[in-house]
Amino acid sequence: MKKPTISGVVCAVLGAGSMTLRADDQPATVAPAAPAGPTAMSTPSMTFPLAANPNPLSLDAGPLGKVYITGALTGLGLTQNNAGPPICNSCDKSSLVDMSNGQIFIQKTTGLVQFFLQGGGYSFPTIGQPYVRSGDATNDTFGIFPVGYLKLAPGNGSFSIEAGKLPTLFGAEYSFTFQNPNIQRGLLWNQENIVTRGLQANYAAGPLAFSLSWNDGYYTKRYNWVTGSAAWTINSANTVSFVAGGNTGTTSIKDDSSVPLAQDNGSMYNLISTHTAGAWTIGPYLQYQNTPSNESIGIASSAHAWGGALLVNYAVNSRFSVPARLEYLGTGGGTNLLYGAGSKAWSVTMTPTYQEKIFFARLELSYVAAQSSTAGFVFGETGTNTSQARAMIETGIIF
Repeated sequence: MKKPTISGVVCAVLGAGSMTLRADDQPATVAPAAPAGPTAMSTPSMTFPLAANPNPLSLDAGPLGKVYITGALTGLGLTQNNAGPPICNSCDKSSLVDMSNGQIFIQKTTGLVQFFLQGGGYSFPTIGQPYVRSGDATNDTFGIFPVGYLKLAPGNGSFSIEAGKLPTLFGAEYSFTFQNPNIQRGLLWNQENIVTRGLQANYAAGPLAFSLSWNDGYYTKRYNWVTGSAAWTINSANTVSFVAGGNTGTTSIKDDSSVPLAQDNGSMYNLISTHTAGAWTIGPYLQYQNTPSNESIGIASSAHAWGGALLVNYAVNSRFSVPARLEYLGTGGGTNLLYGAGSKAWSVTMTPTYQEKIFFARLELSYVAAQSSTAGFVFGETGTNTSQARAMIETGIIF
């Protein structure tokens, strides 16, 4: 039996199709590389400002060659207003403390046959959504092995094929907290998938990189999604990428609340860019999604969503940075994609961050407000509050 995603747990209680999960170790976005040393692992991918360990542990595995072992051990604390409704006994509270990552990454990065294995516990703090503790999040989403794939890289490495549990190609934000500028992922990320089962082909030619994936969309075991990406590194300061994908058939899982039917039976498009200038990194990104009506599977009316986000970071010095995120997401049509059919929301997040070698600590303040929402689908124990403020702290090591 397939384990439900957190989106399904939330949707089953709140009646909303808003939270969907994804895991991003290698999306199509050309996010600026973390300022780590030349031997730092590029997987799992990390954006500004946190950096991977520049001296990862490696072992000589005999015929396998050199194998790298890295990981993340992090914890967080949260306080918020308008908490709830609780979706499990240990979930969303006014204040809580939890482990956000207890993960190990094992990988081989050279030769014809390569692999990546990710194991452990994790949570997915997401703005505007009830917080689910790591034990429940791990058990109810992708299990203790959320990502793992075999990779064939023949020739000079410009072409490769991957098979297994793969990170999505969508979005400018990654899955796990340590990979992102902010502790919480945002409103746009919340519409995207995270982990897909399937195959992916990659090809790079100079400043251009392409990926094409055949997969099961929102982790449904129905292999009817095709996703593609094209990325262009214009120069050392500018990158741009386009991602598109959709369901080539129909996914009908009426008795499985873990699958967001509206999102899985639709299509999505991203336009993402990054620009660096001195201490500044600026990453605007646009997203559009569309879901056609299909009464046979319970989608009575078509729906669409459009949004934009601005990810910004200012590096005060080599140890201290101030990332921020501004977002807007609007929906239309008769099917709920957010906080009720036709609802809208905006958010602002700021996350001052300190890192010293493998240790980091950061504070986060965020605010989200819903508009044109439906009572019972928003915040608070009754789902009628239209805003939520959170303060969070996260600390740990990336080894």
